[in-house]
Amino acid sequence: MYITQAFTALHEWWRYLLGVFIVIGAVLVGQLPFTIAVLLQAYKNGDGLKGLNEAKMMQLLEPNLNLFLMLLSFAVGLVAILLVNKYLHKQSFIHLTTSRPKIDWGRFWFVFLLWGIVSSGLVLLDYFILNPGNYVVNFELIPFLILLLIAILLVPLQTSFEEYLFRGYLMQGIGVIVKNKWIPLIVTSLIFGLLHIANPEVDKLGHVIMIYYIGTGLFLGIITLMDEGLELALGFHAANNLFTALLVTADWTAFQTHSILKDITNPETMGIGEIFVPVFIVFPILLFVFSKKYNWSNWKDKLLGKVETPQKNNYEIKD
Repeated sequence: MYITQAFTALHEWWRYLLGVFIVIGAVLVGQLPFTIAVLLQAYKNGDGLKGLNEAKMMQLLEPNLNLFLMLLSFAVGLVAILLVNKYLHKQSFIHLTTSRPKIDWGRFWFVFLLWGIVSSGLVLLDYFILNPGNYVVNFELIPFLILLLIAILLVPLQTSFEEYLFRGYLMQGIGVIVKNKWIPLIVTSLIFGLLHIANPEVDKLGHVIMIYYIGTGLFLGIITLMDEGLELALGFHAANNLFTALLVTADWTAFQTHSILKDITNPETMGIGEIFVPVFIVFPILLFVFSKKYNWSNWKDKLLGKVETPQKNNYEIKD
């Protein structure tokens, strides 16, 4: 149903291809302030472009300014997706978001609070009981309050951009083109994961962490297809990035923030279990919880089934 309703809009393959190029162009334009600021700071430091990689770029600017400029490109990209959806595809915002008559914010807030509490609880458990020596207190009131404002305003825009692009626009677009559900599920998960390959974490932890990124994309794709909408994926992703940005940072992560705690462990000593546990234990548990709460059924058809072209008497198909 969620993918099928894209048939009510203009859905020719070239529109999705053009739409992707427009969104990419918008993101690149949105990245210009960050790129210019980094280059200016690099030359100010006397380094120029020498040795300027992704990890070093994240450390050149003051953390709050760095976060603001980095997230700005995602906000521009989100606007581009919504405009492309409205004017290129003539599709409503509701149909891009959910198969329900209106967006179910109860679903969003349920998973946002659930994952926010669980993920924060795990970090605090590690800090207070399991591995207190792995952290130092990083809290400074004024920088943290500025971080709080930036995070509340822009992190949800960043995560919404990724969800509307991958689990929304591309999931629907690929689905109506290939007319099945498993190909868009796999393709969007792979692209989502591989786009994180330039993150500093990959350089420090190795490409094995791509299992986590691709697995996260797969998890978000599954809950989108099973729940027939983006609400759960939007809530989970927003909570994951927002609480992480506020609670803990490290010198080798993409988000350099004035968070409450700082992880000082050597990433090269991290066990493979810290990557596998979320994908193979935590995510399946969450799928079980969601399936019981929202009475999911018919998993095979919703995840692997065909996308049937609807009859015109059931849908108003725009040509």
